[in-house]
Amino acid sequence: MSLYGRVLLLNAAVLALAAGLLLGPVTVSTPVRLGEAVVVLCGLVLMLVLNAALLRIGLAPLGRLGRAMATVDLLKPGARAEVTGRGEIADLTAAYNAMLDRLETERATSTGRVLTAQEAERQRIARELHDEVGQTLTAVLLQLKHTADHAPRELREDLRQAQETTRASLEEIRRIARRLRPGVLEELGLHSALRSLAGELSTARLRVTAHLAPGTAPLDPATELVVYRVAQEGLTNAARHSGAAHVELRLGPAPDGGTRLLVRDDGRGTAGAAEGAGIGGMRERALLVGALLRVGPGETGGTEVRLDLPARRPAGPGGGTGTEAAAPGVVPAPGAAPVPGAVPASDAGPVPVPTPGHER
Repeated sequence: MSLYGRVLLLNAAVLALAAGLLLGPVTVSTPVRLGEAVVVLCGLVLMLVLNAALLRIGLAPLGRLGRAMATVDLLKPGARAEVTGRGEIADLTAAYNAMLDRLETERATSTGRVLTAQEAERQRIARELHDEVGQTLTAVLLQLKHTADHAPRELREDLRQAQETTRASLEEIRRIARRLRPGVLEELGLHSALRSLAGELSTARLRVTAHLAPGTAPLDPATELVVYRVAQEGLTNAARHSGAAHVELRLGPAPDGGTRLLVRDDGRGTAGAAEGAGIGGMRERALLVGALLRVGPGETGGTEVRLDLPARRPAGPGGGTGTEAAAPGVVPAPGAAPVPGAVPASDAGPVPVPTPGHER
């Protein structure tokens, strides 16, 4: 039944009740007696209560649809409004769910293109830092050494300090280039890249331990890049914001047969803080490979970042494999082999994307 017919039927039922009271034994004198006024007032209250109750029941699906609209989050897909009954409200709810399906697909596709362009831009910047800025600083360092060897004794100490400053700047440039382009991931694989990342972020005040299970299922290059970037963001957040003394990095099989990445620290926790660009970027990357990301308090305090990758499907007739819940718009890493359902890098276009900051 349509919304118009439903409201008309409810009001007709109330008016029929009023007509029944008028045609019944109830009479009204002039002037109105107290007993007659009480009967009329009770009838009016009864009609209002009945009308309100029937309207609430009839319009309840609109309330559920409004609450679903208010709580939807495209970074947490899968939530849909319940379709009940038939008629205009059911059609509206079904159309809203179909719109969410389209929006999630389009967001995954566009996010994949943006992240592809971002990775390509990171590689370009890393190459320029290494090949241009790095070589320039190396030349400056050699020139300073040559000058210090032939300078007067009173100037040598200042030149030695300039050498050390230049050498420290060169190491910092190389470190930034390594973080922008994880060459160890392409050359030695995910386990070596995660160990290198843990060692790089370990300091005297922060101890990072890596536990990488040897029996982890093999991942395609696009998924490995997602795992590496999520681990990088989680460890960077722990180092910068948590005040933790120990961070644990784990990679191994998940209970459902997939793969799980876990970054857990013993810091102060999120304390209800709003999610920043860093966590939003992790969620977008997780959607691209059909993974589930949880960021919240750990079992013993601190913050826990957990990435659950779906189990891979067995090889089909064509011999290909993939994840069970691969999202549309999955983007392969630059230079990697294509992934089923992936967005070609050539379709990304020149999208200038700034590198998101490492913050919660």
